[in-house]
Amino acid sequence: MGSYGMQSMLKEGHKHLSGLDEAVLKNIDACKQLSTITRTSLGPNGMNKMVINHLDKLFVTNDAGTIVNELEVQHPAAKLLVLASKAQQEEIGDGANLVISFAGQLLQGAEELIRMGLHPSEIISGYIKAINKTVEILDELVEEGSESMDVRDKEQVISRMRAAVASKQFGQEDTLCSLIADACIQVCPKNPVNFNVDNVRVAKLLGGGLHNSAVVPGMVLRNDAVGTIKHIEKAKVAVFVGGVDTSATETKGTVLIHSAEQLENYSKTEEAKVEELIKAVADSGAKVIVSGAAVGEMALHFCERYKLMVLKISSKFELRRFCRTTGATAKLKLSQPNPDDLGHVDSVSVEEIGGARVTIVKNEVEGNSVSTVVLRGSTDSILDDLERAVDDGVNTYKAMCRDSRIVPGAAATEIELAKRVKDFSYKETGLDQYAIAKFAESFEMIPRTLAENAGLNAMEIISSLYAEHASGNTKVGIDLEPGVCKDVSTMRVWDLHVTKLFALKYAADAACTVLRVDQIIMSKPAGGPRRNQPAPGMDED
Repeated sequence: MGSYGMQSMLKEGHKHLSGLDEAVLKNIDACKQLSTITRTSLGPNGMNKMVINHLDKLFVTNDAGTIVNELEVQHPAAKLLVLASKAQQEEIGDGANLVISFAGQLLQGAEELIRMGLHPSEIISGYIKAINKTVEILDELVEEGSESMDVRDKEQVISRMRAAVASKQFGQEDTLCSLIADACIQVCPKNPVNFNVDNVRVAKLLGGGLHNSAVVPGMVLRNDAVGTIKHIEKAKVAVFVGGVDTSATETKGTVLIHSAEQLENYSKTEEAKVEELIKAVADSGAKVIVSGAAVGEMALHFCERYKLMVLKISSKFELRRFCRTTGATAKLKLSQPNPDDLGHVDSVSVEEIGGARVTIVKNEVEGNSVSTVVLRGSTDSILDDLERAVDDGVNTYKAMCRDSRIVPGAAATEIELAKRVKDFSYKETGLDQYAIAKFAESFEMIPRTLAENAGLNAMEIISSLYAEHASGNTKVGIDLEPGVCKDVSTMRVWDLHVTKLFALKYAADAACTVLRVDQIIMSKPAGGPRRNQPAPGMDED
């Protein structure tokens, strides 16, 4: 029998799923599964996930950005949620978990409405109205006076950063925030909007604990100095990308040597040339040579003779940062540098930290361009997780440099949004009102998850939050340790307005995009050649 319908149009081995049951509900289910994974990691008491990726690398973390990256999600609808969380991670650097968890909750609400008989387009229309209303309400919930802040005031910075860092490292947020704030303020440019997150580096050294961590104004290189000179102060620096070595000639030749004198004279010319180059660098006033490639034995011998400290930095990115830190201009090959090309360091010293030898390059001048947070911990997993917390803190600093407005944290904002969006749904007359009511209900997921992750009774917490907010206390959230509802201004738990805004927008957009799909067509031939590859036996043109 000949094929007919969709089969006659598409090649063999395709898959075609359509309709509510096959496409829409299956997509929703995949997204719900993904959000179930990340939801238990939400908030300060979030559980860690152990993810082993395709390279057998182990990740133990509650950072949703890392989890979804390493999971390599294949389902096309769930991928939409992953993309939304990546957009949040790149835009703000925090709140990726909120995006996935909230989008999953919205889709769960949509599934219930579809089973009740609503059409996806009516749900989408309701969700769009609800998110627009949410954005309006969110602006009203901003703390008065928070729109203007001094980004160099450590207290103000820490108050905005605490919630983001506590969600990764609960109980250690005060120590970490202090380190991150110091590092960020050191490298903050005159115009804070131009703050570059790449200027705050992290050096992870095994051993010790978080209390041994420190901030270094400058760079920490994970290797030893090449020569015997290990410490130098107030020195000029010359940077050579091509390495400090004798350059090979372009032509090849054979030399016949008959006597010892000839051999001695032959190598003398090479020695003289290398010495001349190193002497030229020393005469320029440089006391430190930084090489981007190999350092030759002979060149090193003359560097020692002229009391030059030699550092080797093989990564070109590190070399660029080194040039930024010292103000040096990198030269391509070994030659006499101009005075303008030289950089300056306050001190370069080799120190041993926890069994590892590191080179610390300090520049303590005002407006230093790079600072490093030296993290100490007992295992690699702990250090990796601390680094993620630092990344979140630095990204939050970047976000507050652009928009410093804050809203109450600890689920106070979400309950207020749930209450007000619910009230808004009663004023609507069409079928949209059911979708808007579900949107409002979805906000309850955040206090419920926070309470469940802390081992509290979620229903009690949510009902007492609603009672407080109904009587006008809009800043009441959950204090997780005693398990009671409290005013967040006394707990100093604030979230950045911009983080919340983008997370809710991205989540609503992702949910609406998934609901708009009504057919899935996969025209991948089963076991056949992949696209852009010739089938066996066929020649490529």
